[in-house]
Amino acid sequence: MRNKTQTRRIAYIQSSWHSALLAHSRLAFYDRMAHYGWALNRIDTYDVPGAFEIPLLAKRAALSGRYDAIVGAALVVDGGIYRHEFVAQAVVDGLMRVQLETNVPVFSMSLTPHHFHSHGDHEKFFSDHLKHKGREGADACEGMLDALNRFELDLPPQDLDQAA
Repeated sequence: MRNKTQTRRIAYIQSSWHSALLAHSRLAFYDRMAHYGWALNRIDTYDVPGAFEIPLLAKRAALSGRYDAIVGAALVVDGGIYRHEFVAQAVVDGLMRVQLETNVPVFSMSLTPHHFHSHGDHEKFFSDHLKHKGREGADACEGMLDALNRFELDLPPQDLDQAA
């Protein structure tokens, strides 16, 4: 199999809204990817103004041919004025479309809490939750890249009964 620390790259695209909280998911993602043997200089991180802008940069990254995977991270919250669900849905739909149109795996770490308030209890809860999501995102990224690599090398599928 290819040496992932030498040949593969990941684009990590993050919304600048709630960046202090999103830093928890990004750092957890980096830590877990390092656990899988990824050199951090193989993960390029981009900040965009908001969640809505993530799919466009994801598509440009995919079309560039430089990335084996793309991750989009955002925290889309209900600010009490506008409906936030349409933003979250547009982001996830956009990321899925990028993945299917370009054949580059795209992972969403875009969270849309039902209720979010910027105070100690909620920030603590979401800080911990975002760490968990960062690890989950890394697991999904590594797992999918491994599955695609096995497929490309025409290796036998992993026997899930044996893996358990």
